[in-house]
Amino acid sequence: SDIGNYSCTYEMFGQTTRVGPDEHFQDIKRAISAIAGNAWRITVVMPLLYASRQHKRKGRESLDCAIALQELERMGVSGVITFDAHDPRVQNAIPLTGFENLNATYEIIEKLVHLGVGLDSSEMVVISPDTGAMDRAVYYGDVLGLDVGLFYKQRSYETSGGKNPIVQHHYIGPDLAGRGVLVVDDMIASGDSVLSLARELKRRGATDIYVCVTFALFTEGVSHVQKAFEAGLIKSILATNLTYIPPTLRECEWFEEVDMSGTLASVVDRLNRAESLSSMFDATERIHGLLKDRRAVPN
Repeated sequence: SDIGNYSCTYEMFGQTTRVGPDEHFQDIKRAISAIAGNAWRITVVMPLLYASRQHKRKGRESLDCAIALQELERMGVSGVITFDAHDPRVQNAIPLTGFENLNATYEIIEKLVHLGVGLDSSEMVVISPDTGAMDRAVYYGDVLGLDVGLFYKQRSYETSGGKNPIVQHHYIGPDLAGRGVLVVDDMIASGDSVLSLARELKRRGATDIYVCVTFALFTEGVSHVQKAFEAGLIKSILATNLTYIPPTLRECEWFEEVDMSGTLASVVDRLNRAESLSSMFDATERIHGLLKDRRAVPN
């Protein structure tokens, strides 16, 4: 189920209303309830994990993601399969229920290769936009043989428009002057943070900036990203189709869709055959094979 698919609508009180994540999650529970305990096994495939950014408590906050997972467990769900969970540690909420967190790293790198992006260590650096994405950046750097840099976002404790604005970026890593950049993260929400980061990268001399994410939500539209592209701030944004991509985003020349339909089909096929998903967790060998094939192709 795609809990981010706001293209779904329904009529109520004479108005057309878009289906939000809460309603999508309720539909999942309705489907499980309708099974009435007659299934041999129930596995929920939820590429964009419900409430995945509401995963930890710093004050009087709800723990929506953990509570949702526990609800599914109580309803008899034996396993949850998701992609690039914002914080995989949320699976600790259901320690006795299967929780598989897959990644789109291979498919994203395959897309970069298809686009002809230079992935030589002399001309490209992998950047983690914050400390939370560092493991992901280190993996990209390792399999691609690239240097890795880290930005730490210093945020204001004062909220503005429901957000904690970024006050300053602190950078740790190699010199970026004259080199391209791969920014890797799990998702883009509004897009403000990644554009702020792109300005910092340009200020440090970076050339082409590619942003690679699993989910591109653009909760405030794409007009500000379009302006950034026209100003030469970013080269391209790559994101999967694991959640809904509106036509307005697909039409943008800076947006590159990473198709995950084959991977999802493979997951469902293996579940139906009661086969292991283990080989899908580590894409290192496949990535090395992809890069080897690319080097073997003459320019």
